[in-house]
Amino acid sequence: MEKYEQLLISMRRVIRAIDVHSRQLNKESGLTGPQLLVMKKIAQLDGPMAKQVAKEITLSPATITNIIDRLEARELVKRQRSEHDKRKVELYLTAKGQLILDNDPQPLQRHFIERFQSLQGWEQSQILSSVERIATMMDADEIDVTEPLITEAKAKDQP
Repeated sequence: MEKYEQLLISMRRVIRAIDVHSRQLNKESGLTGPQLLVMKKIAQLDGPMAKQVAKEITLSPATITNIIDRLEARELVKRQRSEHDKRKVELYLTAKGQLILDNDPQPLQRHFIERFQSLQGWEQSQILSSVERIATMMDADEIDVTEPLITEAKAKDQP
């Protein structure tokens, strides 16, 4: 078997593991991975605008708006006009949204995070660099990784 075929098989296993965990996350918390990332970034930045969240987690502004709309509809996030500049709309977690984050849901398997964080810094950097290189080689740098998830979620919302 060629090395690129072995790589493809390993990548498919990783994609499948992420998919399985995403389904579990959705079942337990009612959130998708991207929704969880947006909520965590809103909590971390305290009152950011949508474009700032988009930039921080490298998703398109349109995708962020879609995610925020869904979170707002579930009363997990609220939009609020800035008191300092009425042109700006800031994002905040609601008490319900904060309660979900307090339960510490993770976008990846907890054991993966623990194992990754227990590696030496140079090992973490090497893995990250390799995966980023793969993404670049596949012309995947600019792909919006949440699009299939949002499409899937939309399909579930429709009768």
